[in-house]
Amino acid sequence: MEIERVKCLIIGSGPAGYTAAIYASRAGLSPVLYQGLQPGGQLTITNDVENYPGYPEGVMGPEMMEDFKKQAERFGTDVRYGIATSVDFSSKPHKVTIDDSKVIEAHTVIISTGASAKWLGLESEARLNGSGVSACAVCDGFFYRGQDVVIVGAGDTAAEEATYLANLCSKVYMLVRRDEMRASTIMQERVKNTKNIEILWNTVTDEILGEHAVEAVRVKNLVTNETREIPAKGFFVAIGHEPNSAIFKDYLKLDENGYIRTIPGTSKTNVDGVFACGDVQDFTYRQAVTAAGSGCMAALDAERYLAALNLH
Repeated sequence: MEIERVKCLIIGSGPAGYTAAIYASRAGLSPVLYQGLQPGGQLTITNDVENYPGYPEGVMGPEMMEDFKKQAERFGTDVRYGIATSVDFSSKPHKVTIDDSKVIEAHTVIISTGASAKWLGLESEARLNGSGVSACAVCDGFFYRGQDVVIVGAGDTAAEEATYLANLCSKVYMLVRRDEMRASTIMQERVKNTKNIEILWNTVTDEILGEHAVEAVRVKNLVTNETREIPAKGFFVAIGHEPNSAIFKDYLKLDENGYIRTIPGTSKTNVDGVFACGDVQDFTYRQAVTAAGSGCMAALDAERYLAALNLH
């Protein structure tokens, strides 16, 4: 198997990975970045990004990620197609296998593999993703100001996003599969006390209706088996995220939900020379701008680690 040795390997290519690459390449670390399964990350399935500083008119998610990529390449980042399929952090340099066919030996590894939203699995959900269907109310809620929307979920994230949407939208229908919510008591009370949120208990999504954009949602009551159509322009899925951390679990400390644990205030993991940034270690904010900030932290932490070992 082919072996290549590098100073800095970056796994993943969303805002965190590309920002880490910009800082690492400017610091002379000659980073190699593998883009992963979804080059550009979750932003490549986001149409309009209006909350990232520096784009006063907003920007398309894929275009923004292309800008990040070009900036990283301008300073010398070696951006490659490929997926990390296994790792060995038991000795140094760290070993990362790409596409089951090539081993990269790296003095530092920056993990920015992100997290993937959990979806319901409906054909219409996939077809209308970005055209009314979203997994991020904070990112996309603004586009539905004054309109009716539907949100699916029963945990704290769903409750928080429902109340966020309620401040923007005329009506929020919240679909809860059971006759109770999993959200904390305080979040449940907040939802129940918000006048323009209507909770539909024992209710699931039957179909999202609309040819080119969301026009309505057909829902089904699991107790009565009755269906009804709710006119709505936005459909938000808030049933959780899955951090892309499985290949690291034998070496890195993960929390109960699979997010990589980092030392607070840093990007450092429990393994020296391995750093994590972006959504793979952030279960709280999950925004492009916070991911980018943590990518900067990871590159600076990697640079200081290498300098201490005289490997800079």
